Amino acid sequence: MTYAAPCQLEVSAHINGVQRELFTTQIANLPIMLKSKYCHLRGLSRDDLIKCGEDPDDPGGYFIINGTEKVLISVEDLASNKLLIEHQKIGVSDFVGRLFSEKGSFKIPHTFEKMKDGIFYLTFTRVKRVPVIVVLKALGLTKDEEIMKFISATTPYDEVFINLYEFVDIKNQEDAIDWIAKRIGITQSREIRIERTKELLEKYLLPHLGLTEKDSLSKAYNMCKLLKRFIGVSKGEVAVDDKDHYMNKRLKLSGDLLADLFRANFKVLIGDLLYNFQRIVKRGKFPSIKVIIRDKLLTSRIYSSMATGNWVGARKGISQRIQRLNFMETLSHLQRVVSPLSSTQENFEARGLHPTHMGRLCPVETPEGTNIGLRKNLAMLAEISQHEGEEGMVKVLKEYGLKVIK
Repeated sequence: MTYAAPCQLEVSAHINGVQRELFTTQIANLPIMLKSKYCHLRGLSRDDLIKCGEDPDDPGGYFIINGTEKVLISVEDLASNKLLIEHQKIGVSDFVGRLFSEKGSFKIPHTFEKMKDGIFYLTFTRVKRVPVIVVLKALGLTKDEEIMKFISATTPYDEVFINLYEFVDIKNQEDAIDWIAKRIGITQSREIRIERTKELLEKYLLPHLGLTEKDSLSKAYNMCKLLKRFIGVSKGEVAVDDKDHYMNKRLKLSGDLLADLFRANFKVLIGDLLYNFQRIVKRGKFPSIKVIIRDKLLTSRIYSSMATGNWVGARKGISQRIQRLNFMETLSHLQRVVSPLSSTQENFEARGLHPTHMGRLCPVETPEGTNIGLRKNLAMLAEISQHEGEEGMVKVLKEYGLKVIK
């Protein structure tokens, strides 16, 4: 027995701009968390729960997969879309800034470095160590005066002057894009080089700020601010970031983990649909899409991950059988938080108790042995704030004097 609800998808097929068919079909059965928004037990009184044969003191927060109670363990990770700068004891750069830009299925690591020659470099996806000034010019910020103004309108930095002088020959956006294309090894004609590199910058450079050409200037302005902060840290004007500070951490709860699982397996379903469609078309037939959608494919893959605990991103042990030895152990299991760091490595600072854990994580409950400090538990009265939309935050900031750059 699995406690789940059907997931419907509206499909519309168009041929040469003309709609051929429109229908709604079931693509999967999604597991439902007990006492969640979509659960029948939500909002029932204590007496009603007893009438239904349920334990009124049961906290919920778990799933039932093939007759087994499963809990998804929360995963602790570094905050996305936030530049964290740390001091490097070894390597070519004294300071390294890292940012994980996340939007939907995209999670692109970005690295800022300053080499011995004083040039600032950016690395993301297949673009390895490209000068930041060239990237800014490729995004449309071509005037040196504008670059200096957006990095710091009040204090001119000598480091920026050196970088601007080094690439003073690049006068327009196309030259900057072509320079990056040659740097990363694209060897086709100039037009194709520029087109491919433009697409690379739109899709994989800071995707959380947008994925279209009109977002390029916004990316350039944000990169200027990131560069200013990196310069401030390298000069000792701003303190380096503490990765273990809980301000720089985020928790992936059951909803986020299920969304990752669904997103990865939905791509598999689309690939299977495309394969079956092409196979039938090659035989000279034109099938209805409703016939070739395999709803059991997505369901079986989700159930398999929930049953075994093997998750997307090669993570293991995400889904576990809930402990029912006593009530306190059940609560403890539901509030468990694991770190993605390997238990075989030292990571002393990550394992240690941080002042910001107070009131958020239990300072005592962690196992002995290799997992000490990596497997933690939320404090009994801890509450997790949910993701808020940008509109409300921007409105408050505007009231306090925030000016929008056009």
